[in-house]
Amino acid sequence: MNHPNWQQVQNLIAKLYTVVDELEHIFPKRKFTPDGHLVGSIGEVIAAYMYDLDLLPPSAEGHDAKTKDGKLVQIKFTGGQSRFALSSEPDYLIALQLVDRKHIKEIYSGLGNIVWKSSNKLQKNGQRPITISKLAKIAQNISDENRIMCVREIKL
Repeated sequence: MNHPNWQQVQNLIAKLYTVVDELEHIFPKRKFTPDGHLVGSIGEVIAAYMYDLDLLPPSAEGHDAKTKDGKLVQIKFTGGQSRFALSSEPDYLIALQLVDRKHIKEIYSGLGNIVWKSSNKLQKNGQRPITISKLAKIAQNISDENRIMCVREIKL
């Protein structure tokens, strides 16, 4: 087993917290804690920018943002390749994927009830998973009037 260079690890952790501090300064009402909240918060601020959404207070039940015309939106974000998980049925859902650590890809934007009904059964952790490929297939059949439209692209 290779032993990591702990000086390098410490430096990387320090850099991570520096980035967290800078993000929290830019978005003072968001917490960017280095855990699941970090990925969720990153996804929320990216989606808010791309779709011109107003973010709800952190940990608002069931939804993360609101459109300018009042539609409630749950936001999912992943850098992974396999799935998303829902813990409740959203009014609308935006699911984004980070590709090659540079590109944000829209997997789904649309009505939440369709995704909820198509997701797998409730797991012990209280979530219903759905694969990225299944979600992308569902997205092909969503009409523009049932979507939240992207207003600006972002590239990391």
